[in-house]
Amino acid sequence: MTKAAVAAIIASRERSEIVTEPFEVITVDTDRVACDGGGGALGHPKVYLNLGEEGRVECPYCSRLYVLAEGAKPGAHAH
Repeated sequence: MTKAAVAAIIASRERSEIVTEPFEVITVDTDRVACDGGGGALGHPKVYLNLGEEGRVECPYCSRLYVLAEGAKPGAHAH
């Protein structure tokens, strides 16, 4: 994902929704992801997130932004 695309996502949010920019943007090929903060013992409890119709979701713990890759089809889950 380009910086321009990330900026467009951030700009599309209501001003009251903006707390900080995403900690990290991760492009994925599936519409379901698991996030544990990536820090081992310094991470957070593992949570499973659905990207939904918008094709993106932000982790409520660490603010990582997961974005569905271009061309990836929602519903094509990784096994």
